[in-house]
Amino acid sequence: MADLKLTGVAKTYGGTVNVLNNINLDIEKGELIVFVGPSGCGKSTLLRMIAGLEKISDGTLEIDGTLVNDVPPAQRGIAMVFQSYALYPHMTVRDNMTFALKLAKKSPEEIDAAVAKAARILQLEEYLDRLPKALSGGQRQRVAIGRSIVRDPKVYLFDEPLSNLDAALRVATRIEIAQLKESMPDSTMIYVTHDQVEAMTLASRIVVLANKGIAQVGSPLELYERPENEFVAQFIGSPAMNLLPGEIVETGTQTKVRMATGSVVTSAVPSKDSDMGLKVNVGVRPEDMVSTDGEAIYEGVVDFTEALGEVTILYFKAEDGKDAVLAKMPGIHQGLRGTSVKVTADPAKVQLFADGQSLYYR
Repeated sequence: MADLKLTGVAKTYGGTVNVLNNINLDIEKGELIVFVGPSGCGKSTLLRMIAGLEKISDGTLEIDGTLVNDVPPAQRGIAMVFQSYALYPHMTVRDNMTFALKLAKKSPEEIDAAVAKAARILQLEEYLDRLPKALSGGQRQRVAIGRSIVRDPKVYLFDEPLSNLDAALRVATRIEIAQLKESMPDSTMIYVTHDQVEAMTLASRIVVLANKGIAQVGSPLELYERPENEFVAQFIGSPAMNLLPGEIVETGTQTKVRMATGSVVTSAVPSKDSDMGLKVNVGVRPEDMVSTDGEAIYEGVVDFTEALGEVTILYFKAEDGKDAVLAKMPGIHQGLRGTSVKVTADPAKVQLFADGQSLYYR
């Protein structure tokens, strides 16, 4: 398996439309890296540049220390699983999986061994003689993955492979991909998705793309617990993190902030003496909000509730031009609609942002 190094990678169309700029990323052998970001951020474009399906406009791409900018896709040692299954409908599962190996003039013994291994890993043994039309969507996607496994590539690329599946199949196939990675711990995989759950559950590290570049790289929990900026804070997690205006009134190893309610709340994020009086956005995830009778991060009238059984989501009445504040309370809370509720959070869960950037990373 391989490591990859992207240095100053950029993509421009027609010499004028810049899609990606100055992408610097090191991917180690055995990692499962997930690219996430809003629609149009360039995550699939970046994947296709790694595959060799899109030309790199600027910068370099190295695989195992070898520059591959001008190396054809077939010679990069990469296998790609596309959003559509792209199976040959007139071929059996076995023939779909062996097609590339036959083109590469592998021996029958090598082909049989590779197919048997992939079929065992993906639990496809009993389907090898079926046509794709006789398979479910999840099974077809497994065949597409198996077609990549038999090639024994240096790097696996997945371009939103679950987006065509229904909700139940997405969950089942996501678990299968996680188990596949466990069965091949040395394999290097790059996975593109717009689904946060896929990113959080599959990735060893997540790359968040935004504004033509990388907003943050880190483990799923690093991005969730310590976002570097407001974009990542609100993009990772559902519902999105609440951002509420405040002013620093006490600095030190912990920071105290006066909120719009007049309450003073504490954050575990340290601050400098020069931060006194700094206008900040206080970030708290809805699931970290708890009701209180004391100092409140936020106080408002509950405009709407969603009872999901295990949790109840409270939507507070939004002020003009501002996003609604949300709180995610464990259990069932009936009768809160139309009432005024005060909420706060543990200091360790309170983030601070100035000019869009987290004070924690200064």
